[in-house]
Amino acid sequence: MFSTAFLDIPALQGASGTVTLPGSKSISNRVLLLSALCQGTTVVHDLLDSDDTRVMLAALRQLGCRVQVDGTTVTITGLGGRTWPTEAIEFFMGNAGTAMRPLTAALAVQGGDFTLKGVPRMHERPIGDLVNALRELGCAIDYLGNEGYPPLRVGQPHLQLDKPIPVRGDVSSQFLTALLMALPLASQDRAITIEVVGELISKPYIEITLNLLARYGITVERQGWARFVIPAGSRYQSPGSIHVEADASSASYFIALGAIAQGDGIRIQGVGADSIQGDIRFMDAAAQMGAHITSGPNWLEIQRGAWPLKGITLDCNHIPDAAMTLAVMALYADGPTTLRNIASWRVKETDRIAAMAAESRKLGATVEEGPDWITIHPLPSGKWQRASIHTYDDHRVAMCFSLAAFNADQVPVRIEDPKCVAKTFPDYFETLFSVARTTAPNIPVICIDGPTASGKGTLASRVAAALGYHYLDSGALYRVTAHAALQAGLTLEAADEAEIAELARRLPVRFEGEQVLLNNVDVTDAIRSEQGGMNASKVSVLPAVREALVDLQHSFQRLPGLLADGRDMGTVIFPDAPLKVFLTASAAQRAERRHKQLILKGFSANIDSLRADLEARDARDMSRSVAPLLPAQDALQLDNSSLTIEASVEQVMVWWQSRQVFG
Repeated sequence: MFSTAFLDIPALQGASGTVTLPGSKSISNRVLLLSALCQGTTVVHDLLDSDDTRVMLAALRQLGCRVQVDGTTVTITGLGGRTWPTEAIEFFMGNAGTAMRPLTAALAVQGGDFTLKGVPRMHERPIGDLVNALRELGCAIDYLGNEGYPPLRVGQPHLQLDKPIPVRGDVSSQFLTALLMALPLASQDRAITIEVVGELISKPYIEITLNLLARYGITVERQGWARFVIPAGSRYQSPGSIHVEADASSASYFIALGAIAQGDGIRIQGVGADSIQGDIRFMDAAAQMGAHITSGPNWLEIQRGAWPLKGITLDCNHIPDAAMTLAVMALYADGPTTLRNIASWRVKETDRIAAMAAESRKLGATVEEGPDWITIHPLPSGKWQRASIHTYDDHRVAMCFSLAAFNADQVPVRIEDPKCVAKTFPDYFETLFSVARTTAPNIPVICIDGPTASGKGTLASRVAAALGYHYLDSGALYRVTAHAALQAGLTLEAADEAEIAELARRLPVRFEGEQVLLNNVDVTDAIRSEQGGMNASKVSVLPAVREALVDLQHSFQRLPGLLADGRDMGTVIFPDAPLKVFLTASAAQRAERRHKQLILKGFSANIDSLRADLEARDARDMSRSVAPLLPAQDALQLDNSSLTIEASVEQVMVWWQSRQVFG
């Protein structure tokens, strides 16, 4: 997951490949609570691992459920038939509506001394209609802040179930879902009726709830969309094990990607057209706009069809979350697109109508909006603008606008606070980059060259972490190559040059911070030894190996960008890099740093000898015939003799930001 302050997505040109989606948030949190309300143990497979599900799991543990997590498989021993806790419990619900609403209802019907709080945005999301319905049946709930909004205090109920329970359906379907999941706890003696007041929005989410209730032994009698009856004697029964479908809302971004991007198409694993999730109907809307979609058991394939896409007018009540993706697809259409019946967008993680309008305008689009609708006009070639997308701590805003990077004008897009996708799809951007493609010139490279012990490795790795870029420690490659060659039984001599070169060309090496991993094994200490340096010198004189390592270094230029450090990154390997830094420090300062490093590692060292060695090495490096150590003509020089590493990082970030101007 990218946890940087922002993520710059380069201009993208196409996409093809296969993606496997995480589990559905809506199904995951419903299944977790239903499993907790059962007697016995339920094994949940393919559970979504995200902020929202972690919130629910933490709450279930607080209630006394035994929870065992093994990757995406979670085993839950439920509360059915057991005494619920009598002590006061305070729950922190983050901004997880799919956890807050149903858990509130279950706690209120069961009774206890419970407090439910969340992040500031959760305290702005209305819950009054659910509270009114729960109070109507005798639950004790108090507001601890503003009337109609969390935080809440839940006490002991005096249930009155002799008349239908009214609940508004035109604000959020989660209110009805919460009641449907909670009321079987009180239906032992009589049937319980829920009546929906007003038009029920987001009906497909109620379909999910009813489908899952049936899996857990509760068959709800439905009379249209206005009246729901929970039969007397209903009791939750564990299904033993249950699999969570991949998230159909998350599928919308890759359905849209297949419709927008040139290439061989996108295959989505984990969800198909027969999904129980209403958002799967996004595929119909995408098809109306021109996407070519085929489906099979648990998979979808999407090809770009009509181009430009077709502008549409659509009632989106049935796909409220996925419909946001249509707003970005509309930028690639041949005419305006109007999305109607989306009032629920106003009360989600943010006011999504306002957010989608504001950020689309940053890109250059003309947008009109109303209380429950939005119209987006397309952006033709020549009109796209570089934009820094504010994400409002809303995962769907971040994921939607990543698709703007495929624009006709080939301008990059900045996504602020990319880690907000952790709510439902922590690895979203990694998944996008695994199938997206662009030309190498579009992928930014920052080069940091400099003499030995100047601190370029530490500086480069930290700047890479700040930007979410890949990191290349070119100086370690010869050491790793020698290490791998010896492991393969080769000698470090000319007789094995061809074999070493072939090994180097496909070396499975990667850098995480200042760690060097070969085949996912940490070899940092092994290659940093004195013997490792001597071995590196032996392979560095082999021409075929040097040529192979040039190819390998070029392969590190991958989305979203690269930080490369060495001695010839800006002059030889990446001469067209948009930012080159030549890092220097006095020989005295470098010797002092090296001396401290050796002492900390338990080695004895003489600072005067170290300084002499560094000065001699500088002279050799600057006078060598191949790729001498010299600053690139357009490199910015940074003398860090008296700077902290933090100050050096800040300076490089300032230089980079000055070249990455976003509106």
